[in-house]
Amino acid sequence: MSKQYPNLFEPIKIGSVEIKNRYMLAPMGPGGFCDADGSFNERGVEFYVERARGGAGLIMPGVTMVENEIEQCALPSMPCPTLNPINFIKTAKLMTERIHAYDAKIFLQLSAGFGRVSIPSIVGRTAVAPSEIPHRWIPGVTCRALTIEEIKTYIRKFADSAEISQKAGFDGVEIHAVHEGYLLDQFAISFFNRRTDEYGGSLENRLRFATDIVKAIKERCGQDFPVSLRYSIKSFIKDWLKGGLPGEEFEEKGRDIEEGIEAAKILEAAGYDALNGDVGSYDSWYWSHPPMYQDKGLYLPYNEILKNTVKIPIITAGRMDDPELASRAIAEGKTDMIGLARPLLADADIPNKVKAGKAEKIRPCLSCQEGCMGRLAKFTSVSCAVNPAAGREKDYALIPALIKKKVMIVGGGVAGMEAARVAKLRGHEVELFEASDKLGGVVLAGGVPDFKEDDFALLDWYRAELEELKINVHLNSPVGPDTFAQHKPDTVIMATGSKARMLEIPGADNVYTATDVLLGRKDPGDTILIIGGGLVGCETALWLHNMGKKVYMVELQDGLLQLAGPLCHANSEMLLELMRFKKIEIFTSSKVVEQNADGFVIHNQNLGEKTTIKADSAILAVGYHSERSLFDEVKNQLADVHLIGDSRQVQNIMYAVWDAYEVARSI
Repeated sequence: MSKQYPNLFEPIKIGSVEIKNRYMLAPMGPGGFCDADGSFNERGVEFYVERARGGAGLIMPGVTMVENEIEQCALPSMPCPTLNPINFIKTAKLMTERIHAYDAKIFLQLSAGFGRVSIPSIVGRTAVAPSEIPHRWIPGVTCRALTIEEIKTYIRKFADSAEISQKAGFDGVEIHAVHEGYLLDQFAISFFNRRTDEYGGSLENRLRFATDIVKAIKERCGQDFPVSLRYSIKSFIKDWLKGGLPGEEFEEKGRDIEEGIEAAKILEAAGYDALNGDVGSYDSWYWSHPPMYQDKGLYLPYNEILKNTVKIPIITAGRMDDPELASRAIAEGKTDMIGLARPLLADADIPNKVKAGKAEKIRPCLSCQEGCMGRLAKFTSVSCAVNPAAGREKDYALIPALIKKKVMIVGGGVAGMEAARVAKLRGHEVELFEASDKLGGVVLAGGVPDFKEDDFALLDWYRAELEELKINVHLNSPVGPDTFAQHKPDTVIMATGSKARMLEIPGADNVYTATDVLLGRKDPGDTILIIGGGLVGCETALWLHNMGKKVYMVELQDGLLQLAGPLCHANSEMLLELMRFKKIEIFTSSKVVEQNADGFVIHNQNLGEKTTIKADSAILAVGYHSERSLFDEVKNQLADVHLIGDSRQVQNIMYAVWDAYEVARSI
């Protein structure tokens, strides 16, 4: 056991169930992990077993529907025990038995559903709620209020689902959720709940749905069967579809801390055995699903309040992958357990690596939400930007190559390093050639802002992996057509990346690329005009503003982030809100037409108006173009050559890593 963090590996009890350590696989939407009858499929079983094998003491499969009639979801989307109980027990039993073999426990998260926050691709355009209130995602749609009979049906279905789960070998259940603005939370919050019956009005009435559920489960499954609750002590709702930012003063329209404390006491008294706590709502989604713009451990100040309010265990997720932070949080009494969701997508072995004293070998989560939340919303499936095998562990496992080949990688960015790593793991002889003096490619610039620290951590992880695998890396080694004849590779993988697009501005001589400024090659001065409102432009603007610079932005489209993505809503909404909050002046539907003695001239194409901004420099963030000239020159001369990453198509880190993994695993 690691001498550094022993308290992370002390056992703890939730109700009557003892868990071997303080690590939990936090619940996530199980997109792609079930079949149309609501039972877990092989893909889901392999995913959860892999996290148990990786050392997590508690496994928590997420968002399992208790019924599919009142709020009907397209199937398969999420598990549902009551659709086909016999098959659910059969498939889940295989999973729980395998998870128990690793001395891990498993709770099933049972959900009342979405209500006003239902995902259109899963539920469609109809939605239920405690009252007639606007839908979160679909303009013009008003939710239908649930009837008393439907509420009673839900409560009965929760008890049914818990009983089925118990028979399938689950050690407990979690109720989803008086948290994030899901259906149960909509009942609990007066902003959403306008009812005048026993499920509306006072705080006790608004919590009655949630308290009736735990009482029904305990009566059905026994008092010793643990029931935890996903719970948010504060909502961060300024208004409909408007969230409050860190440090922003606003009137809380949802649940504020004072009411959150009282609610926690009521819920504990009703019989809940643990609170899996966070803050936020779907109206402030960047709290519930924190992007890289949020601090690490952002929920700890709020869960410390819960720890001082109730006697039951508190579980804390929210960018808690740093074992030093996690250990300190437990030691200081801010939480009892550590929930890891996205980090265990990136690296299923985090607990084992921490216990072995090898925390530096953890593959970092970027909090980009591209492969997890972004794909879940778009494609109802879960994976990971930096771990392509996440969610398809068996089908996408690496298999040793039958024939050892000499593989030459051209380019030392993320795509090139991932290709080299995977090819070497499969047994090939690998050499990597990088033209510059450092591995990392465009991420060397992209990771400069302090909120992108995990991008640099990923580069450090790759460099360490290549060194441990003893891959021959040639820095300062440009590759030309003659290089291939000298080295005679069997397979060539081109990962030559991309270059920043340039833009001519008449009269301007102080125009730099974002890359040059981020890398410190150019000093942009104190007043800066950024041209391009995509992800790079917005993040560069935020970084410069945080350094005390005066920043303006010009974007040709009619809004920011129009050509980026698809980004997770939590990331894009927080970035746009931060730009507003920090009062960065933005000119949309506009372009810079010249620089004269008075400054940069901005032309609004819709209004036909011109504005002049005095700035020390202009920074170009107008995109990248693929660097594939070498590939085009030799593609018909080499027997086996592949083009991957940005050199194939400019996208993002996820597609660079996924390209590389797919090609290298198949050589």
